[in-house]
Amino acid sequence: MIFCPSKTTEQIIKIFETLAARGNNVLATRAEPEVFEELAKTGKFPKARYEESARAIVLEQKKRNPSKSVLPIVTAGTADIPVASEAQVTAEIMGQRTELICDVGVAGLHRLFKHLPKLQRANVVIVVAGMEGALASVVGGLVSCPVIAVPTSVGYGSSFEGLSALLTMLNSCAAGVTVVNIDGGFSAAVSATLINKKIEAGK
Repeated sequence: MIFCPSKTTEQIIKIFETLAARGNNVLATRAEPEVFEELAKTGKFPKARYEESARAIVLEQKKRNPSKSVLPIVTAGTADIPVASEAQVTAEIMGQRTELICDVGVAGLHRLFKHLPKLQRANVVIVVAGMEGALASVVGGLVSCPVIAVPTSVGYGSSFEGLSALLTMLNSCAAGVTVVNIDGGFSAAVSATLINKKIEAGK
């Protein structure tokens, strides 16, 4: 994995080439479109693609056996989709089957209910929410599996760029909720993938 911010385009491409040369799958997160354009100009990675919503460059060179179960990634609102997309591409490059369930936050909670059966079948669920971040607690109270909560920096001034959602999630009374950093879609996906792999290996 390459975290692109604070790196020059030249540095990103060099690291990308090093990782790819070993035959690995490569994921570059928080990548600007210009970085992908420069990478494409090298002509070395015709299979690399740019996931615009996730702001990620993805190169799949190794096919992984897909997970038996589906990893649901749930968003409170449409504005949370970029962080959820980062989680999705990360989980998928690690071999997880995923499903993105969008816009089911507490402002329209009735939309969540039709998805409950698939959430309750999951081994682990990722919940992505900004504003007050209440959706993680709601989902945590409805499922009997770990919930990885991702606060996002979406919201008005008093959301303090995600701090309000972070504190809400940390103070959740739903005991199965674990929280990653603000906008941490990548971290949530890695944690959820490791949990899911352990569970499926045990089965």
